[in-house]
Amino acid sequence: ADICKQDMLQKRNNAVLVDGVILNGPIMDSKAGEKFVEEACKIIMEEVIQKADDVTEKVCEWQAPETLKQILDLEMRDTGESHQTLLQLCRDVIQYSVKTSHPRFFNQLYAGIDYYSLVARFITEALNPSVYTYEVSPVFLLVEEAVIKKMIEFIGWEEGDGIFNPGGSVSNMYAMNLARYRFCPEIKEKGLSGLPRLVLFTSEECHYSMKKAASFLGIGTENVYFIKTDERGKMIPEELEKQVQRARKEGSTPFLVCATAGTTVLGAFDPLDKIADVCEKHGLWLHIDASWGGSALISRKHCRLLHGIHRADSVAWNPHKMLLAGIQCCALLVKDNSGLLKKCYSAKASYLFQQDKFYDISYDTGDKSIQCSRRPDAFKFWLMWKALGTTGLEERVNRALALTRYHLAILNMSSLKLTKMLTLLMPEYANVCFWYIPPRLRKMEEGPEFWQKLHQVAPIIKERMMKKGSMMLGYQPHQGKVNFFRQVVISPQVSREDMDFLLDEIELLAKDL
Repeated sequence: ADICKQDMLQKRNNAVLVDGVILNGPIMDSKAGEKFVEEACKIIMEEVIQKADDVTEKVCEWQAPETLKQILDLEMRDTGESHQTLLQLCRDVIQYSVKTSHPRFFNQLYAGIDYYSLVARFITEALNPSVYTYEVSPVFLLVEEAVIKKMIEFIGWEEGDGIFNPGGSVSNMYAMNLARYRFCPEIKEKGLSGLPRLVLFTSEECHYSMKKAASFLGIGTENVYFIKTDERGKMIPEELEKQVQRARKEGSTPFLVCATAGTTVLGAFDPLDKIADVCEKHGLWLHIDASWGGSALISRKHCRLLHGIHRADSVAWNPHKMLLAGIQCCALLVKDNSGLLKKCYSAKASYLFQQDKFYDISYDTGDKSIQCSRRPDAFKFWLMWKALGTTGLEERVNRALALTRYHLAILNMSSLKLTKMLTLLMPEYANVCFWYIPPRLRKMEEGPEFWQKLHQVAPIIKERMMKKGSMMLGYQPHQGKVNFFRQVVISPQVSREDMDFLLDEIELLAKDL
């Protein structure tokens, strides 16, 4: 018997070969991997986190695409690289990436660094969960449920449903499809054939994702009616009423209105109450794209910007923007609590959503999503909220908008005294839109030639600031207006001194124009 046992142990210790592959033991060197992670984390700490609020660092180190390809050595080879080579690649990637946490990064609708949400991302990256069933993601499903419930409270609904999505564009698409499903549930099985011509309404200033969603869902971009806006970029409710009536006279079937709370360029908030009146009158689903402006709900001072949002059927809200929850963190919230989301999107995959599990399967929320694998994006918002509290988040919103007002004041002072700056309009939110008037145009009359020449100014300044790396500021033409700068104030790392620097730096970069 002892000899037999020894033979068995010997066989187990011998290499097992299947299809030329040795199956004994792991093939990964865990100790070496742990060392690599430790050294890489040190680089992240030193080169990203500790430099996040250092204004002496460059916002970006510009390189042309072909040059950058050579610097990064993008080729993937048959044999692996050494850890030292890989660590240097990590340093290079950090060096040549845009530092969105830099106090002088004003380029997009996100900026800054929140340390708590960053730690949350480290945790989820290390755990690598997928949020579809309670059995594989118990903590993160409960976190998402808690966060959605709290966000629903801020909207003003007594109950509701929701899900976190990979981007506000996807949330808008979800809402469009949900509105169509509510109008015509049989479309899920029978498809588009036999449907009337469905039309939806949104403002001229809406996010481009509305057109993309209409195209993707087979509604068609020609069936998106763009409603005129006033001089501040707000949808005109009377024009919406006219367009709904026009669509009906044409034999079309209206089903959805998408209002915007915080437009991308001007930061405008549509008059939600009046739009809700039109929707109520005509039995239309009201979706509010509050991807950018939704975070004003956290502020008791500024929540008035979204007055009437409680009347919406669905809301898109992105905490990764104003609240710094980290890209991406985007929720679609739905007033319906009868399971409409699940009815619309459920596919009842039997290998995931078994009905005879040993726990409460109502926590298996993944069938509400068009995704299978889904990231635990709510967790970073939750950990940040736990750390700062609602008052800390409110302070973040209030400070960003106070800095916006300060910047507007010095812009107007410049405009009056030196005719250097010209603002487009009084901002409602954190978008400050302005032209810089270079020296040679300051005495020129505002005619066609003036505007043609001014159109060329912003791109030149943008190129110079990028190549210098001193700051990043976006520009665009918009609704017939020539290129202007759009500064977005978000990051709590931004100070009054950074506001002053921005205008001085533009003047310095454009002194010869």
